[in-house]
Amino acid sequence: MKKKVDAFDYAKVICKALRKGVLLTTRAGDRVNTMTIGWGKIGVEWGKPIFIAYVRDSRYTKQLLEESGEFTVNVPMNEENREILGYCGSKSGRDTDKIRDRKLETVDSDVVAAPGIVQFPLTLECKVIYQQKQELAQMPREVIGRFYPPVGAEAAPDMHTAFYGEIVNAYLIEKD
Repeated sequence: MKKKVDAFDYAKVICKALRKGVLLTTRAGDRVNTMTIGWGKIGVEWGKPIFIAYVRDSRYTKQLLEESGEFTVNVPMNEENREILGYCGSKSGRDTDKIRDRKLETVDSDVVAAPGIVQFPLTLECKVIYQQKQELAQMPREVIGRFYPPVGAEAAPDMHTAFYGEIVNAYLIEKD
């Protein structure tokens, strides 16, 4: 059962949870993937409620986001999900089905194709309305050194793209 909520009533909960991690879930066709994110923002832009998620260019989730243009943000409401967050933040959906591996229960969303996750009951349904790749040249040197070291044969950093998702629905999943 889902209880509709105002996302901004939970802004403090969302921002606090981001410090430890929340799940970002996507669906493109029959492929569903979830990953842990620790960078995000909730606010208003262009007169719309927005959640901005930052996803590295190398992530499978980025590919699915670009295909679907939709995602859910799944926020834990307790401390019992550390193992799930650790697993979903260290494994790739290219290689495994993280939802199946961790026996996550999904719930169909009302507006977007990406599901909610019962174990992370506060759910924001988002439609991507803008995306922007972060520019290395615009970042402070200490940020580059800490978060964007060169990787791979090309010695290029694995940058983030900011996905601006209009929050089109928000709810709490309540167990029966």
